[in-house]
Amino acid sequence: MTQLSHNERKNKQQKFPIHILCDAIRTPENIGMCFRVAESFGVEKMYLHESSPFIENRKVVKTARNTINQIECEFYSDFDEKITTLKQLGYTIIGIEITDKSIEIQDFDFKNLKKIALILGSERNGISNSSLADATIEIPMYGRNSSMNVIHSLAITLYEITNQIAHPNLPKGKELNG
Repeated sequence: MTQLSHNERKNKQQKFPIHILCDAIRTPENIGMCFRVAESFGVEKMYLHESSPFIENRKVVKTARNTINQIECEFYSDFDEKITTLKQLGYTIIGIEITDKSIEIQDFDFKNLKKIALILGSERNGISNSSLADATIEIPMYGRNSSMNVIHSLAITLYEITNQIAHPNLPKGKELNG
């Protein structure tokens, strides 16, 4: 078995109708990794709060590698207003958050959603207003810890979403209204 180089590996280079809204993410490394993970899963666009580290920040650039130029990015100032705008554009707003109404990710049916906007909250405080989301999903955990790094959660979520969209004939989970 031989490990393949980047030049020997050909990815599908597919885009999915997924946007990521970062709510109060302040760590440059998390912003950089958000770009890297989002690009890996074919995300169309990211939204960063104006108080987030700028994409020119050296830690963001180093962590993101060359993916900053491959994902469209927009800064916003008002979280509630951005959610309202995304809803008006036809996006289903899904928070990655542990709430009393969260659906376990493997039970959520992403296949029939035309446009998805994922909300990422800060690791310390979560999503500032999760009541604006159409649904919240959580990742089941089996250890003692009750949460994980926000970017790890994003990676797991994007894997599940893109897997469901790319393989629509697999058994489905719960529908949004189900």
